[in-house]
Amino acid sequence: MDWIISYNEPQVSPWAHLLSRPSVRLQHHQEAKERGRRSPNPNKKRNAALETVLKTYEPVVGVEVHAQLATNTKAYCSCSTSYGSEPNTNICPVCIGEPGALPVPNKLMVEIAAKTGMALGCSIAELTAWDRKNYFYPDTPKNYQITQHDMPIGLGGSLKLQSGKVVGITRIHMEEDSAKMMHQGSDRVAGSTHSLIDFNRAGIPLVEIVSEPDMRGGGEASEYGKEIQRLLRYLGASDGNMEEGSLRLDVNVSLRRRGDQGFGTKVELKNLNSFKAVQDAIDFEIVRQGGLYNEGGRILQETRLWDERKHKTTVMRVKEGLSDYRFFPEPDIPPLELSSGTLNSWRSELCELPAEKRSRYAEEFDLLPTDAAVIVDDHEVAKYFELVVAKGGDPREACKWIIGDIAGYCKNLKLNISDIGLTPGMLAEMLELISNRIITGKICKELLPDMLSGDWEGSVLSMVEKRGMRAIWDQGEIEAIVHRVMDENKKQVKQFKGGNTKLLGFFVGQGMKKCNGRADPEQLQKIVQDLLTRQ
Repeated sequence: MDWIISYNEPQVSPWAHLLSRPSVRLQHHQEAKERGRRSPNPNKKRNAALETVLKTYEPVVGVEVHAQLATNTKAYCSCSTSYGSEPNTNICPVCIGEPGALPVPNKLMVEIAAKTGMALGCSIAELTAWDRKNYFYPDTPKNYQITQHDMPIGLGGSLKLQSGKVVGITRIHMEEDSAKMMHQGSDRVAGSTHSLIDFNRAGIPLVEIVSEPDMRGGGEASEYGKEIQRLLRYLGASDGNMEEGSLRLDVNVSLRRRGDQGFGTKVELKNLNSFKAVQDAIDFEIVRQGGLYNEGGRILQETRLWDERKHKTTVMRVKEGLSDYRFFPEPDIPPLELSSGTLNSWRSELCELPAEKRSRYAEEFDLLPTDAAVIVDDHEVAKYFELVVAKGGDPREACKWIIGDIAGYCKNLKLNISDIGLTPGMLAEMLELISNRIITGKICKELLPDMLSGDWEGSVLSMVEKRGMRAIWDQGEIEAIVHRVMDENKKQVKQFKGGNTKLLGFFVGQGMKKCNGRADPEQLQKIVQDLLTRQ
């Protein structure tokens, strides 16, 4: 059933409404549709305003990443974490806060959180503990959140971005997610007639990764978010899907005069559903705060929401201080001791991380940093690339085909690289055939669609032989083809000799047709030019 809060009825306890409304089927796709709407890009005037503010003020940006962990059950109970289930079906007395229900920490949650902290270079606590964070909101059924305050799973650490910038990590801790509210009649509380609550999400395990305020603009914050997402996916810690809410970023933004070392009053930004929104919201907030300072105004410590359609931030609430949450140790969960043996075992299971892989690809395979970054961006693509190389494929040539024709094919058909019919072994064989001059790159482009679609299951060489697609390199054979083309197009030969050199491409094209694309285009062009000039 759906639990509902109403905003146009007498002011009685909101929980009275939670049990009185009939079931209404939720339309999750409508939210995705609303999130998908995009306002026009910022105009030149806004960019000019940003540049003006940045001449006087330096932005100071910190990011809090909340990532749902890839567990099958919730943080403190055995309810399923499956996304897209019927509303309020994956719930139990523990995750909806029934009196007397006792939480039990999910072992896999602890393991994933610790491994994530290790990957970020954090110091992992051998003794960690949970706390209660008290606040009252309809999507928090217990009226508190079980989180970590005083003894988090990890402290310190850093993350190196693709740009080379290193961002410090303050802490990483475990907590539980809240329920999901869907406001009816408006996309937020203001203007809504009532709200539906789906408690399936309540209690799903999260890690919160808190950065140091080391970023200096929207671009760096967006890049940081992408690198965190990439790292989580490599670890298998989270799917990092922002559209489904399994990765969410809250951003803290403040300004200080250039040259100052202190910090200004920070503003928290929420409702950032994409990395573009992260950059746009920060850029807007920099301009807004700079304008207030220039007018002699004061920045309030508050939480603001990013409005994607209006392209602006609006006040959500005045920011609470830590004392407002009345943190105290969680009485139902004792502190957890992690042995050095357990931590060492988890550390030994860590995979090669994106930054390490980018560096290795550039050094070991001589890839351009930009190409290495494209390959490493997707863990599955990186695995595919390494399998091609392991089977003898030239790394630079493999990279060229993967980020070119193969990536284009996958993008057009919305496929993952694991869905294509071209196996790593086939690509390695194809590259070897090119290297041995059995086929040309142009021939490969003709054969590639059938290999990508899976319509050909044999070897690449057998496909070449069956279709008679061996490359022609013999100069005499190519000259004979060109002579036939010239004999059939004497008018164009005369025009070329009369000065119309643009016809060179015509003769090359006709030659390629005659040989069914089996000649090397560069060799063919050279022979065409020589014969036309010689006659």
